[in-house]
Amino acid sequence: MLNPGEEIVGEYLKLINSCDFVEYNLYTPDIQGEIDVVGINAKDKTIYICEVATHLITGLQYTKNNRPDNVARFCKKFKKNIPYARKYFPDYKHHFMIWSPVVKTAGVNAKNNQLNDIETIKENVYAEFDERVEVIANHNYAKCLQELRDYAAAETKELQSPIMRLMQVEEHLMRHNFRLTKKGIT
Repeated sequence: MLNPGEEIVGEYLKLINSCDFVEYNLYTPDIQGEIDVVGINAKDKTIYICEVATHLITGLQYTKNNRPDNVARFCKKFKKNIPYARKYFPDYKHHFMIWSPVVKTAGVNAKNNQLNDIETIKENVYAEFDERVEVIANHNYAKCLQELRDYAAAETKELQSPIMRLMQVEEHLMRHNFRLTKKGIT
């Protein structure tokens, strides 16, 4: 079964970023591991390499041996993702991304701060590869979801993605119920 968080990212790449091709859980041929979502926009020669973490209660909180592992885990992922993109898509513009709806912050002296982890990941990747990691989280994630909802609301043909179809049903139902309410029908 497709991970709903990954499907949201894939649909965004298809519908908003005009990717012709989206692959989920792509196994990289040279290095063991997989990339959560890859989107290719052939016309613009752009590839999106996306790592997705949809943890709603704990936020972006991976652990190893009961200790936070966000920085090591994501840096390891990008250490294989970036060479993959460079080798197989050398003439494409590369977008390396982390998508997570909830990334928490903590007090200044807190031991674990997910927003600080994100900054450290970005700094480490830039220092090693001279590549920027784009983060779609919190308010930016909500903005992207709204863009998908707006797309679903404007579309009249049945959308094939279950997530997009649900958004389409919700948006059209809200519009329909609003019209009924205006007419005094409940």
